[in-house]
Amino acid sequence: MTQQSFVKRRESFWNEFDALVKGSKLKRSANAARFPRRYRELTQDLNTARAHGFDPSLIERLNSLVQEGNQILYSRRSWSLKAGAKFILSGFPCAVRSQWRSLLAALLLFYGMAVFFAVLNIRYPEMVFRIAAPDMVHSMEQMYDPQSLNFLKPREVRHDADMFGYYIYNNISIAFCIFAGGILFGIGSIFILMINGITLGTIAAHMVNSGFGETFFPFVIGHSSFELTAIVLSAQAGLLLGFRFFVTKGLTRSASLKCAGESALPIIAGAAVMLVIAATVEAFWSSRHELPIAIRYAAGAAGWVLVLCYLTFAGRSSSSKEMQLR
Repeated sequence: MTQQSFVKRRESFWNEFDALVKGSKLKRSANAARFPRRYRELTQDLNTARAHGFDPSLIERLNSLVQEGNQILYSRRSWSLKAGAKFILSGFPCAVRSQWRSLLAALLLFYGMAVFFAVLNIRYPEMVFRIAAPDMVHSMEQMYDPQSLNFLKPREVRHDADMFGYYIYNNISIAFCIFAGGILFGIGSIFILMINGITLGTIAAHMVNSGFGETFFPFVIGHSSFELTAIVLSAQAGLLLGFRFFVTKGLTRSASLKCAGESALPIIAGAAVMLVIAATVEAFWSSRHELPIAIRYAAGAAGWVLVLCYLTFAGRSSSSKEMQLR
């Protein structure tokens, strides 16, 4: 198939679709029943153009039409309870799995740095002061010292509700910085993710060396499945932006970044939801040191199993049905 024959055969349809999406709401309402089928046809045309390596300007035109059609097709349900449930149950986990390469890269960077520096600091305890500021180390020691007034609470807060706000602000700030760092060709996301991994491994090792492991691990395990996974997913979304800056797949750089944004948006939105859950657990459950350690470890392990099963299996049946419809 040549580009000339493809355009000659399909251009009238594209012009009709363009007039429809830019026309009045009344006109779109009159064609509502046929709009999803036309949208799927346009999506197939875009895939065909990409597969045959047609002119980037043609691909960008079709991609713009697809984006406009997508906004019209899903805008009415974007804030509905049903749409929110569909996003949680299917859209978010499917978006994460569809970009598994960036997820794998983020996982290896974060946990690789954490494990390496944990082992290094356990072997050489004095290294903690070369990586973390003395004030930070002292603050962490106070937080996990059962004899401290700040036991399992940051120095800035005293009550559970205050802790919830503190953790929300702290977690969202870290996730946003990691995601936004992707704009800097992905380097920012990589750097901030590695710093967080190094900090995690260093502090965990120092707590073990200081004899506070029995208070540190029961505290962090309760919310770590949601918090650490959300941090990795924020980096995944940032890496998508950086990758598409260099690999444009025939599109202009701005169009390529726009496509990357569409892939990254559901991931960072889902990560934000996970951070809210993590802050809730951290504020109202993790600090319950009076509960038996076995129960706290069991709850934390159940959280990890839940998160892993959710991201691995959720939405698979619905995505398979959509592929069959296409």
